[in-house]
Amino acid sequence: MARAKTETAYLLWALCLFGVCGLHRFYAGQTVWGIVYLCTFGLFGMGQLIDLVLVPGMVKARNEQLRRKYLAEWGEEGLTMPVPIERPLVVAQAIAQPQEDPMLLLLKAAHANGGKLSKAQVALHTGLSTERVEALLQAALHSGYADITNDPESGAVRYVFDL
Repeated sequence: MARAKTETAYLLWALCLFGVCGLHRFYAGQTVWGIVYLCTFGLFGMGQLIDLVLVPGMVKARNEQLRRKYLAEWGEEGLTMPVPIERPLVVAQAIAQPQEDPMLLLLKAAHANGGKLSKAQVALHTGLSTERVEALLQAALHSGYADITNDPESGAVRYVFDL
């Protein structure tokens, strides 16, 4: 998921100095206002000046809109855990240590990392396959153990646990 950045919005705003106004509005997902600004030279310059203050809020609103869209698309895929494949018992499995619950491993990993994890960190801490990590994180979101957000600097997806 791409994340809008305030710096980029300000660079697009600055193009008004060359007569192209409103590109920052398009970037913030405000297509109608972008067209209005293009046709009126940024509301005759006054809108452009006012937007100097409004740009951070526009970018924040755009990122929240993208986050909601991403979560809605993700929710359509379902939140079911894959069914484990039954295998015949072999002697090595009989004497092996019992495996910990994957959700417990996930919560321990979150605790050890200050409550924030990426998918890669979950895979490293749990030893699960990519598919199982995805299902485990979806189950944590569905159960209310975690919330999804973006890293403010890189824009990467992070899972935040309330521990």
